[in-house]
Amino acid sequence: MNIKFGASLLSWITPVWTPAAGKYAIEKTSRAGFDLIEILLPPSMEFNAKEVKRQLKEHQLEAVCSLNLPKEAHIAFHPEAAEKLMKQAVDKTSELETGFLGGVLHGGIGVFSGDPLTDAEAEIIIQVWRQVADYAREKGVNIGIEPINRYETYVCNTAENVLDLISKTGKENLYLHLDTFHMNIEESNFYDPVVLAGKKLKHIHMTESHRGMLGEGTVNWDQLFAALKKIDFEGNLVLENFSSSVPGMQQMVSLWQKSPHDAGALARGSLDFMKSRCL
Repeated sequence: MNIKFGASLLSWITPVWTPAAGKYAIEKTSRAGFDLIEILLPPSMEFNAKEVKRQLKEHQLEAVCSLNLPKEAHIAFHPEAAEKLMKQAVDKTSELETGFLGGVLHGGIGVFSGDPLTDAEAEIIIQVWRQVADYAREKGVNIGIEPINRYETYVCNTAENVLDLISKTGKENLYLHLDTFHMNIEESNFYDPVVLAGKKLKHIHMTESHRGMLGEGTVNWDQLFAALKKIDFEGNLVLENFSSSVPGMQQMVSLWQKSPHDAGALARGSLDFMKSRCL
C-alpha cells in the first residue's frame, strides 16, 4: 500500500476559516507528525492560497482540499450555484499546487426533499459532475465525493450510491471519498464497500463511532484495514476526529459530551493507531 497520513483542519479548529486559525492548524499538523493536512475550504472562498502554500512549505507539509456544499448550493435544487462553487474550489486546490479535492459534493448538508433521490435529481447531479470533472481535469485535479449519513442528506449515503453516479458520468477523475463515521451508520460492514470501490477509492476520513480516539469506539478497524490491504490502497488516510477542548467545536459538530482527550493527544494517539495497522 502507498499511504499518506493526514489530519483534517477540523482536528484543530472549528470549520470557520481564518488566516490565523489556518496557520495554527498547519503548525499543529506538522508537529504531530502527519504527512499532510486536509484544508476544508470556506464556501466564501476567501482563502489566500499563496500565503497558505508558503506556510505549508515552511512546515514541510503537503495538503489536499475539501469542500462541503452549503444549502444554497444543493445541486439538485441549485445546479448553477453548485457548479460555480465547485469550480472555484478546484481553482483554489490548483493554486495550492495539490491535486485532490474531496468532500460532500453531491448535495448541501442538511437539505432534504422529503423523498428519496429521484432520477431527475440524479441526472442533474451527473451533468454538474461532468462539467466540474472536465474543468478539474484541465487543472490536474482529481475529485473525491463523500457519502454521508441519512440524517445529513438524502442524496448519497453509501459507497454504492456515489460509485453508481460516478459510473454514469463517464469521467475518470471522479473518485470515492469514504468516512468511517458515516460508514458505521450506513454500510453493512467496513470491508465490502472498500473492495467494491477498488482503485476508485482515494481518500478516507478516519474517525471513530463517537468521533474520539481511534480504537476506542465501535468501528471495525480489522475489517477496514483488511480491505485496504486487499485492494492495495493508494491514497490518503485523514484523521477527522473532534475534541471538546477546541473552543466552539461542541456547538459546531454537536459534540455534547466532554472529550476524554485534548486535540493534541487525540491526533497523536490516532496517528499511532493508523500507522500500527498499516506499517
